[in-house]
Amino acid sequence: MSIEIKVPVLPESVADATIATWHVKPGEQVTRDQNLVDIETDKVVLEVVAPEDGSISELLFQEGDTVLGEQVIANFVPGVVSGQEVTKAEASAPSAAASDASTDESNDALSPSVRRVIAEHNLDASKIKGTGIGGRVTKDDVDAFLKSAPAKTAAPVAPVAPLEGRSEKRVPMSRLRKTIATRLLEAKNSTAMLTTFNEVNMKPIMDIRKQYQEVFEKRHGIRLGFMSFYIKAVTEALKRFPDVNASIDGDEIVYHNYFDISFAVSTPRGLVTPVLHDTDTMSLAQIEKAVRELAIKGRDGKLSVADMTGGNFTVTNGGVFGSLMSTPILNLPQSAILGMHAIKDRPMAVNGQVVIQPMMYLALSYDHRIVDGRESVGFLVAIKDFLEDPTRLLLDL
Repeated sequence: MSIEIKVPVLPESVADATIATWHVKPGEQVTRDQNLVDIETDKVVLEVVAPEDGSISELLFQEGDTVLGEQVIANFVPGVVSGQEVTKAEASAPSAAASDASTDESNDALSPSVRRVIAEHNLDASKIKGTGIGGRVTKDDVDAFLKSAPAKTAAPVAPVAPLEGRSEKRVPMSRLRKTIATRLLEAKNSTAMLTTFNEVNMKPIMDIRKQYQEVFEKRHGIRLGFMSFYIKAVTEALKRFPDVNASIDGDEIVYHNYFDISFAVSTPRGLVTPVLHDTDTMSLAQIEKAVRELAIKGRDGKLSVADMTGGNFTVTNGGVFGSLMSTPILNLPQSAILGMHAIKDRPMAVNGQVVIQPMMYLALSYDHRIVDGRESVGFLVAIKDFLEDPTRLLLDL
């Protein structure tokens, strides 16, 4: 009896989706819960897995086709295909036999980001030692393999005319990239966006991290980073400046009495902004753990629609890439976004003396239709004060 393979239920904000990658071919034996296809929405990549052992008998849609929620995209036949019996143990456990499998077959157990890197570098997945659960190959495993692989020496080529060898490659934009482009352009064209700057002395936070890093990691099982301080400072500043925590809906201003903070994560598919909910109830350790979990899910293409839904304010840290200063673009329908940047040693005047301090520029972009200059500057100064005197975050001052 044939089983229909359907697109998962899509949220109200997502109208349709695209077949990104089929990982199996018709007639190919698969095991229960093996990933059959990646379906890309405007926000996340959804994986559709095999309902039980069996094989796909027919593909109703091809890669690149647009599909709707709960639409049938393939037919699935339960049972073992003659001559292709595969046990779950063989599918999940690394073995000598697995190393002889083809790259396509090995890719079935890989995450979308890992498959993408392997394809880009034309690698054989069976030659990469996996350190994940059940010997699964992770992105770190692929990166380590690339670093350890000997550099390929290009063979000498005969001189060619200056214009020979020039080429172009056209690649369709992914749904996520098109969504990013549309939303950024909409933010520029439909808001009165303005950016104000300030600078913050990061030495107090760096001193705290240096003093308590080891104890913090032993107690909570995670390193103490900067992002938890940024998000805590933003949360406390939003309490004091409710206009920044509001949004425009038609002719109305919606004031939010909760604190859901989005933070930007760079992934192989593009920039995404997962959300931390109710940050006013979270400790520094809880924030660090949640940020790490969502960042890993983003890197591996595992973010869910729930992870991406909501958010009243966004924090983006271009400093991790070396950015010294920028003007971040609003993440609609939010009214403001805070840009953090690289921490650099600079000479500063402290108590009448020139002292070298680790300084960072802050950039707050905001919608001037709802946030006035006084509130925007006051909000940014509040963040600066919290970061330069972190004890105020603990004492709620």
